[in-house]
Amino acid sequence: QGQLVESGGGLVQAGGSLRLSCAASGRTFSRYTMGWFRRVPGKEREFVAAISWTGARTYYTDSVKGRFTISRDNAKATGYLQMNNLKPEDTALYYCAAAEFWATTISRYDNWGQGTQVTVSS
Repeated sequence: QGQLVESGGGLVQAGGSLRLSCAASGRTFSRYTMGWFRRVPGKEREFVAAISWTGARTYYTDSVKGRFTISRDNAKATGYLQMNNLKPEDTALYYCAAAEFWATTISRYDNWGQGTQVTVSS
């Protein structure tokens, strides 16, 4: 078992940028897929992006393609989500999580972090 801690959220105006970090601590798998997810009150958690352990494969939900970039630094045991051209509809609590193998479905992920709030004003 391990722990993931998200950071980097905040308040930004529409069109601005934020970079979220997901730091792994404690016991973790040596190789895992990392995913970013977001949730707003009254809605299901949304799968935003994922990256394989090697970084060779990535996934983005359609609404963030061209604006968000997922990356990772395995030496630092940290993943990132660069968010550009933010829109008010991006406002959400953002979570990271891990999966043992490449996965683009939420059910495959565990080790959820506590989340970091992103608020985009218009």
